[in-house]
Amino acid sequence: MSLVLLAEDDERLAELVKDYLVNNGFEVIVEGVGHNVPRLVQELAPAIVILDIMLPGKDGLTICKELRQYYAGPILMLTARDSDTDQILGLEFGADDYVIKPAEPRVLLARISALLRRTQQELKTAEEDINIGALHINLAARSVVIEGNSVSLSTHEFDLLHSLAKNAGKILSREYLFNTIYSRPYDGLDRTIDVRISQIRKKLGDNSEDPEKIKTIWGRGYLFVADSW
Repeated sequence: MSLVLLAEDDERLAELVKDYLVNNGFEVIVEGVGHNVPRLVQELAPAIVILDIMLPGKDGLTICKELRQYYAGPILMLTARDSDTDQILGLEFGADDYVIKPAEPRVLLARISALLRRTQQELKTAEEDINIGALHINLAARSVVIEGNSVSLSTHEFDLLHSLAKNAGKILSREYLFNTIYSRPYDGLDRTIDVRISQIRKKLGDNSEDPEKIKTIWGRGYLFVADSW
């Protein structure tokens, strides 16, 4: 039974989501105070963390950034309906996906299941590590090392980098990458992949103005350049 840590201060919504997830086979711990979330993550090691942006004590974005220093599991953010800024910041701070509030339990369940399914599939897959120049990607450990230095990536940043690296030299469309990472249809408007590519470039030391490692091929997609390593 997978443990879900739900950080949500709206008691009515939290109980609704908890009851729905429990009825679908999950164990759920609810926490409504932001300051308590990092401690609970360390103590409970949940399979997934669901973070509301607006938490008393410490906001969800701050918590997300803090968790990414030691927590490698999926983080799902709950954001305001009209706040593109919150959604983009959530992804930049290490969240794997977001759901717009008011969050319907069925939508949350689908997103949770997709995140956990992908994480479990990656752990079970017996693919070989990827070693390209100074870049080393360990799939089993879900770790990335460049010139001996560890690079901290969120779950979806790792998945995206892995997809690009194992297809080095091939142009991958935004639609292909979105479908691969999120396991749901691409609507043609979502810019989540662009945000993640930008974050990965920063973490890999790639020049965002004139990238050499992950190039943007306008109108077609992204290209991982093996020779740049």
